[in-house]
Amino acid sequence: MKTKTFIYITFLLLNFLALGLGSMFTADAVKAEWYTGLNKAPWTPPGWFFGFAWTTIMILFSFFMMEWYHKTKDKSHVIKLYALQWVLNVIWNPIFFYYELPIPAVMVIISLLSLVGWLLFKYGKGIGTWKWSILPYFVWLVVATSLNLYVIVFN
Repeated sequence: MKTKTFIYITFLLLNFLALGLGSMFTADAVKAEWYTGLNKAPWTPPGWFFGFAWTTIMILFSFFMMEWYHKTKDKSHVIKLYALQWVLNVIWNPIFFYYELPIPAVMVIISLLSLVGWLLFKYGKGIGTWKWSILPYFVWLVVATSLNLYVIVFN
């Protein structure tokens, strides 16, 4: 059990590092002229919800990763896919908020959505009920992708 706890804490720390890096590009940017002047989707959640959602998602995603890593024999494959997910998650923020490039950002988020969906449907079945701990991540990425697409279409 100590091993699973260590694995969980490691993924949790890495996930929160990703959130921290991403927030470096969003904290001031959501108040900046470019973002405040955008036409945003009517279903855009209030600002506080983003922090709540991402915190919850990363806590749950850490459980998914813990169980997948623990049960798989090919640990390097798990780490490679996790690292790709981590990079895609982090780079969306500067692309969208810092560089103000919603089209490349949507390409990144669609890639991330595809990868998380693949993790859910391909690898989730091997970890029992823990597979559902990645579902909020997938659902949130569907919403986030729609928000990004809305910005592209209506601005």
